[in-house]
Amino acid sequence: MSKRSLPTSATGGEIRDLRQPGYYPRYSTLGQKKAWDETTRHVVTGRVGDTPPVRFFSREEAEVLQAIIDHVLPQDDRSEERTIPILPVIDERLFKNELNGFRYEDMPPDRDAYRLAIKAIDVMARERFDASFPALTVHRQELILKSLHDGEPDPAHPIWKTMPVHRFWALLMEDCVTAYYAHPWAWDEIGFGGPAYPRGYMRLENGLPEPWETEEERYEWNAPVDSLSEIEPEGAPPEHGSLHGHGGTH
Repeated sequence: MSKRSLPTSATGGEIRDLRQPGYYPRYSTLGQKKAWDETTRHVVTGRVGDTPPVRFFSREEAEVLQAIIDHVLPQDDRSEERTIPILPVIDERLFKNELNGFRYEDMPPDRDAYRLAIKAIDVMARERFDASFPALTVHRQELILKSLHDGEPDPAHPIWKTMPVHRFWALLMEDCVTAYYAHPWAWDEIGFGGPAYPRGYMRLENGLPEPWETEEERYEWNAPVDSLSEIEPEGAPPEHGSLHGHGGTH
């Protein structure tokens, strides 16, 4: 994953140790693995050590989808070696032709939906900015993705007349969020206690942490200065606007 400008704290410094972002800097879900049964331990540790290879998408499709994923669920606050694999998890699901349990009648099969959308997004980038989607600047990538998020593809592409853009966006987000929060490094980030079997949870009231958990340590941080949301003035063309962090929180 290619990193863009890293988020900075409200005081101007880089955010915490990039090996473990989040509000629980000394917490490790995997530090509790001795309390799990063998099956649970095998499944969870495998999510760290056994990243599946990319077998469904072509190299070109994977490059486009990775660039998209870097926007819809950015990991700029993580070091390269601690980046949670999202593309490989989506790829594995599609390679095995596994379903999320349902499909809308106005949507093609998930395999086709991804391939059609990736092609459409890359064509949109070439038509609007004369370059492939991965080659665009951060702002120009975000302009195209925001138009899809808003349900108004810019530029228009015939595929969105046959496949509802809001349906694809929901499919993409579901897959990205599922892959991210199934990973124990994401659990570390949010202080999730991880599997409770066979030990179980004891403190079920008043939001108290379990003995093996840690207290939350909050901090504020600004979005990357090269993100679309940081451009001012509001009415300026995004690809030419001034860039700076304005002190907001993420």
